Amino acid sequence: MKNSKLFFACYSLVKARLSRNISCWVFLAILTIEILILIPSYRREEQDLLRQLEDLAKAKINSIIVLTQSKMDSSVLEREITDLIDESKIIAGLVIYDRDGKNKQEFGEPPDLQYSDLQQEKMRIQRRRDRLYYDVALSAEYLGIDRVLIIRHNASDLQLELYKYVFRISLLIIIIGIFVTGVTMIAILYIVIVPILRLRDDLLLAGEALSQDRVNLELESFQSDRKDELGEVMQAFQDMFLRVGSEIVERKKASEMLHQEQKKSEQLLLNILPRSIAESLKEGESNIAKKYENVTILFADIVGFTKLSSKISPEELVNLLNEIFSIFDRLTDRYDLEKIKTIGDNYMVVGGLPIPKSDSATPVANMALDMIEELKAIAQKYQHDLEIRIGMNTGSVIAGVIGTKKFIYDLWGDAVNVASRMESHGIPGKIQVTETTYNCLKECYQFQERGAIEIKGKGTMLVYLLIGKKDTL
Repeated sequence: MKNSKLFFACYSLVKARLSRNISCWVFLAILTIEILILIPSYRREEQDLLRQLEDLAKAKINSIIVLTQSKMDSSVLEREITDLIDESKIIAGLVIYDRDGKNKQEFGEPPDLQYSDLQQEKMRIQRRRDRLYYDVALSAEYLGIDRVLIIRHNASDLQLELYKYVFRISLLIIIIGIFVTGVTMIAILYIVIVPILRLRDDLLLAGEALSQDRVNLELESFQSDRKDELGEVMQAFQDMFLRVGSEIVERKKASEMLHQEQKKSEQLLLNILPRSIAESLKEGESNIAKKYENVTILFADIVGFTKLSSKISPEELVNLLNEIFSIFDRLTDRYDLEKIKTIGDNYMVVGGLPIPKSDSATPVANMALDMIEELKAIAQKYQHDLEIRIGMNTGSVIAGVIGTKKFIYDLWGDAVNVASRMESHGIPGKIQVTETTYNCLKECYQFQERGAIEIKGKGTMLVYLLIGKKDTL
């Protein structure tokens, strides 16, 4: 278990881009600092080694000075100085000049420095670019003799020591950099990376929960008691989640209430208007009017209801009328007809709109027959003297919505007026229809010809009384 946790921690550390970026910058920062320290350190080490080289060479130089001042034969002097140079691994070459700059003698590898390079200086130093040789020109004044010496020092061992020094320091820099970077990465892992990864996972879980309207969620980030900036971020995340969750709950409640109110409003609208007309109004249409060529209009009036109103209480009257009209409404739904309106105890219904039908008279006739039977049952139930007078007509009408407040879906046209006259000039307990409606229904329904009667505003009209369906008589 511990090994798996350690592996996961190492994997997270390596995988996390943030830790890699921080570690790289830490390592580069350490490397830069150490390089800035190494450069002057290298210079100091080089100077120290050169001084050591010079100190070792001074003893040989003093011997050469003594030899140049001696009165020995030139061949013997040359041999002595040559032997001295050969014995020394420090001095690689030597040139002796007199005060006038005349080359008196050369030994070993000639230096790059010349007598002319010395000019008025007492001593001049020059190191070759490959750093393997180190030339020193010493004036007669500096040496206290009448000779000028230009000595070539062998600095190859010195350069090798410098390379070793640079290698040791570089290795130390890398070890320190790796150690400090590793410690930094481990610290970052437990202090920053793991909490951030946990916070990331919690954010994903919270997003998924909120998308599903789940607000009761326990996350690891919520259990943190850190007092640093990351802890403040986790606390802010928890506060945000709780606030959003609370708002979601409130939104759901408001949405549900709005949905219920919309259903109520839509139902109220459908109680006033046909569904297709209601949909048109909701879509923003304002002028809704259409002509229908073949519709059947029914008017029904409850005979004796006004007289009954003086015998029973208002509450009983309203309840009775509501019961009657509720039955009529159910009949309207059964035969897929459109209730237009009620005025007092008068009921108006139409077939063939707002969706046109080839046969609009048959369902209206069926409803009219049922209305006669239903009212008989109501009258018997309550022992009231009630009858219904029904008039029907078939023809063309204009249908539309009028008004902006308490609007209504209504019909206009001569066919409507004639249907109203059929009801008002009808016989209680009977269904009176025009010749037009009779022609639509005569094949399937039984009629009684009433004959020609005087209709107000229309003159004499031939009318019929609908008795019932032929197959039931």
